[in-house]
Amino acid sequence: MSGKVVVVTGASGGVGRAVARILGERGARVALIARGETGLATAAAEIGGEGGTALVFPADVADQEQVEAAADAVEKDLGPIDVWINVAFSSVFAPFLEVEPEEFERTTAVTYLGYVWGTRAALRRMRPRNRGVIVQTGSALAYRGIPLQSAYCGAKHAIKGFTESIRTELMHDHSDVKITMVQLPAVNTPQFDWVLSRLRRHPQPVPPIFQPEVAARAIVHAAEHPARREYWVGGSTAATIIGERLVPGLIDRYLGKTGFSSQQTDEKKPTGVANLWEPADQDRDYGAHGSFDARSKDRSVQVWLSQNRTRLTAALGGGAATALAVRALRRR
Repeated sequence: MSGKVVVVTGASGGVGRAVARILGERGARVALIARGETGLATAAAEIGGEGGTALVFPADVADQEQVEAAADAVEKDLGPIDVWINVAFSSVFAPFLEVEPEEFERTTAVTYLGYVWGTRAALRRMRPRNRGVIVQTGSALAYRGIPLQSAYCGAKHAIKGFTESIRTELMHDHSDVKITMVQLPAVNTPQFDWVLSRLRRHPQPVPPIFQPEVAARAIVHAAEHPARREYWVGGSTAATIIGERLVPGLIDRYLGKTGFSSQQTDEKKPTGVANLWEPADQDRDYGAHGSFDARSKDRSVQVWLSQNRTRLTAALGGGAATALAVRALRRR
């Protein structure tokens, strides 16, 4: 990443904030895109304090013209974009019929079309140069919908299909531009304090919960190794995706029984904050972490296994070959 120009959307908080910080530590020139100017300014100051380079480009990713203008400004101020990482999203916690049509449309515009416009802006600049990487931050919910998050789950499913379509077009054109996707588990971000909620109790990630740095390290690794079409983060993500392939009906029934309670704490704790229409971090910095630090994991064995599967397979294969050779010698 050293010296590369990397765009991160949703960089003012949560996973995007953690990604930007790691990129700054690794010497990238980071372009921070989000709506919340206080969060953006603090993120840039953090990176600068560690000796990195970061510039702020306020924009609403749901607005295609704002995304294009931000991309133009990035290339003017930092240079040609090498990597574009889509992270930004918003959502509504509520049963489907309690989500107003304009709220569903806005969630889709931010969480799905924000990725479309970011990918379009990146490809318009990368394809003529025949180089570049696009990383889509996904979720286990791109494979498996859950209750109370219909708009978000629909958007994540759409991102997966959209990304597969773009990948095949790049392959058809023999392009050296790469696109990959990182499917995340439940993450301890400010999302659960600032997403619009109509739940009676305070929303929470479905356990097990991981710290945003776990997700961020996986996303940066994907940017450095984009030949893989997809990465899974956390054993819960792997279990969800595999379970959906094998026993989707059983998961339907399980989520029908547990999906409401598992996404709410025992506290009635309305925050009075909702970032669907206006940024929650316009005047206040929320940082990368949410309010579930005490329950969150800061590492994942599954991520290491996923990133090192080639070496692991070779080691296991080598071990098996050695065992067979020893057995044959003993027989002789």
